[in-house]
Amino acid sequence: MPNYPETRLTKALRGGEFPVIVSLARHDLDLARAAIGAGAFAIKVHLNAYHRATGTTFGSFSDERPFFEQLATLGVPLLVMAGQEKVPSAEEMDALADLGFEGFNIYFSEMQPHLLQSRLRPMPALGEKSTDEDLRNILDIPGVMMEASVASFEDYGKPLNEKDIARYRDITAKAGIPVIAPSQKRFTAEDMPRLKEVGIAAPLLGVIVTGTTPSSMEAAVRPIAEAARGLGAASSAHRVD
Repeated sequence: MPNYPETRLTKALRGGEFPVIVSLARHDLDLARAAIGAGAFAIKVHLNAYHRATGTTFGSFSDERPFFEQLATLGVPLLVMAGQEKVPSAEEMDALADLGFEGFNIYFSEMQPHLLQSRLRPMPALGEKSTDEDLRNILDIPGVMMEASVASFEDYGKPLNEKDIARYRDITAKAGIPVIAPSQKRFTAEDMPRLKEVGIAAPLLGVIVTGTTPSSMEAAVRPIAEAARGLGAASSAHRVD
């Protein structure tokens, strides 16, 4: 298994900084710039996938590589959702690492062995119907971090509720590793303290929160990033004390 380096993102996730990650609704450099300008710490993109929330289809590595090369010039940590039935080859995973990508995400049920041999840190996702056995299998992967993509599609876009919070608390307590929460629910700035309190390491803001334009991205991400930054600063101050 690769010896994954500690990076700006992994240090932030482990250190309680509560960094905001933004998942792009489409591969558009202006969207990425708007997210970063509004306070996003890292950017996530997609390969080989149909995105249910937007109806967008993301292509293969060869299709998306020109955009990734442009994105890599923006100087922020990068993550990739590797695919569904189809995933990048070992050579394509190496090329992603060469471009500066730090980690890859995929539903655990669709993990393929060669992905775990790459230089990208695995961040598999629990799904709505994932079990404790799935979680234990994820925790057996060396160096792993995790995404909790556990809302039902019928609940997409609804406000975060106490049932969601309880599910996150249960997952983080059992996991003991950094857990990222994607905005399948409509996260707000006011939700950030609740997420951090139950052990979430970072919010991942997708189209349900960000919309699909640079202006909607800016308007949505900025207040959440400001709230998250305050929580991260509070954690740092507490550690110093």
